[in-house]
Formats: sequence, C-alpha cells, structure tokens
Amino acid sequence: MSQMITQKLMLFFPKCECEKPIIYHLVKDHNLIVNVFRAKVTPEEEGYLVLDVTGTEEDIQGAMDFLRTFNVTINHTGKGVSWDEHRCTHCGQCVPHCPTGALHFADPATRQVAFDDGECIECLACIRVCPFNACASTF
Repeated sequence: MSQMITQKLMLFFPKCECEKPIIYHLVKDHNLIVNVFRAKVTPEEEGYLVLDVTGTEEDIQGAMDFLRTFNVTINHTGKGVSWDEHRCTHCGQCVPHCPTGALHFADPATRQVAFDDGECIECLACIRVCPFNACASTF
C-alpha cells in the first residue's frame, strides 16, 4: 500500500469554474481526503479555496492533473496569508496574537519579527492587529 501524504493548496477558480463540483470529484474520483480551511466567492463570482488534500502521491498527482483540465490556478504553497517584511516595522503587535508562533521574535534582543509560513494556520488574527498592513490575505 502506498504511503499517505498531505499537501496544502490554495486554488483560484475563475467565474466560469465556480459552479462545477470539482471538489466532489477530488474526493470521489481521486480518493482524496479534503480539509477546507478557508473559502470565498467574490462578488465577481471568482472563488478562492485553501485546503489540505490527503492521499497517495499518485492520487494527488492525478487530482492535480484533473484540476489542470479546468481553468483553476493551483498555488502549492497553500497560503492565503502573507507577511511583507518590508512593510513590517517590527513593532511586535502581532506576536502575542499569533496562536502558533508563526509570527515571532527571531531574536529577542533585536525584537526582529519573523514569519514561519509553515506554522501559519491562517486564523487572520495578525491582519486584524497589524497597524502597518504587513500581514495580508488573498481573501
């Protein structure tokens, strides 16, 4: 039996693809377990989806090939949250609000803020508290 792996993805669905049961087919036809973290359909009827897919490497590759038959953009970083180090003033306002420590002081002596996107769960707390808009969401 092949080993199960998990990949985090961010998908963008243009207007023409939003009403199709694409995620259903990832589960049914490609044997994937899908965990949706965030989803949004814009007023222009475009869709954004951040999710984990779990399955064998072969099943995930088949699912990615299936997604490419549509006009869906696949971002393999899977992140809808970004941190702009150039906008960040290292005020530290975000650090106590980050439940996973994705935003943290890299060096407590200099109080330089760092972002570990692998730890980010996209709770969006940083976006609400950053006075300099260094944290942003695709959504």
